[in-house]
Amino acid sequence: MTVIRRGKRTAVLKGEVIFAHGYRISIQERLSLDFGTVEIEFYGYELWHNAEKIAWYDAQPHPNNPALASTHPHHKHIPPDIKHNRIPAPNMSFIQPNLSALVEEIQKLIAQSNA
Repeated sequence: MTVIRRGKRTAVLKGEVIFAHGYRISIQERLSLDFGTVEIEFYGYELWHNAEKIAWYDAQPHPNNPALASTHPHHKHIPPDIKHNRIPAPNMSFIQPNLSALVEEIQKLIAQSNA
C-alpha cells in the first residue's frame, strides 16, 4: 500500500493485497484528516480472481435506484452485467476502515474454492 499526500489534510491510498489461488484486492481511497479523525472521502475496491474482475465496491451515488437506498451511496457491483448489476453494501463506510471486510470476503471465496 502507498499513501500519497495531496495537501495538508488530504491523501490517496493505493495498492493491492495479494492472496493465494489468484485472488487479489485492488484498493484506492481518498482520505481526509479533519479534527483529528481520518475519513474516507471516496473509494474504489476491486476484487479479482486471476484476470477476472469478480466484483467491485464504490460509493458513486445512484439516487434513482431504490434497491440501493438502504446503504446509499455504498454499493457492490456483481455479475452478471457487473457494470450495471448493483446491490447494497452494508459493510462499507466512510468513517471506518473497509479493508477487513474485503479481506474477509476474499477469505470466504478461497475457502469455497478449497471445499
